[in-house]
Amino acid sequence: MTQSRIEPLSPEQAKAAAEEIGIAAAMADLNVFRVLLRRPRVAKAVNDLLFSLLFGGVLDDRLRELVIMRIGWATGSDYEWTQHWRVARETFKCTDEELLALRDWRAADGFSDEDRAVLAAVDETLETGRIGPEAWSACRAHLSDDECLELTAAIGTWRLISQLARSVEFPLEDGVSSWPPDGEVPPAAR
Repeated sequence: MTQSRIEPLSPEQAKAAAEEIGIAAAMADLNVFRVLLRRPRVAKAVNDLLFSLLFGGVLDDRLRELVIMRIGWATGSDYEWTQHWRVARETFKCTDEELLALRDWRAADGFSDEDRAVLAAVDETLETGRIGPEAWSACRAHLSDDECLELTAAIGTWRLISQLARSVEFPLEDGVSSWPPDGEVPPAAR
């Protein structure tokens, strides 16, 4: 495990803290939560937000994973890219090709108009802090009001996770390689 700027709890301490506040033990195994559980109320809030968006939301799972992976790449968050590389592929059936294409999605073939509208909204939010009228209108052509609201929340949530991961320097999970699948590092991480 690489060194975090804030010492993670031991696995036993993290599991005890997670149980005390109602976070699944599996989450306490993740390095992000081993750090966040030092502040249980923060860990609980982040956990609840992530779960509300990951499970039972209205935004399509694949589309949400494209959002997360694009944020990980664009912000240079190795932890976010690495964690969701596996999740996107194994749980939500994203292909290696489409995930790799997120590096330069504007030049890539294979993304639908809906994908492109959402990815433009991600990039605009990262650049300006908001989804502007043109990008909103493009998203709205494909998504309902509820989906647009959840998209906006997802962009903000995983931008927060990226910021936390990069600032605190969460160590990657044991046994995973940096920047899968090929180790290419985005400009923001150099």
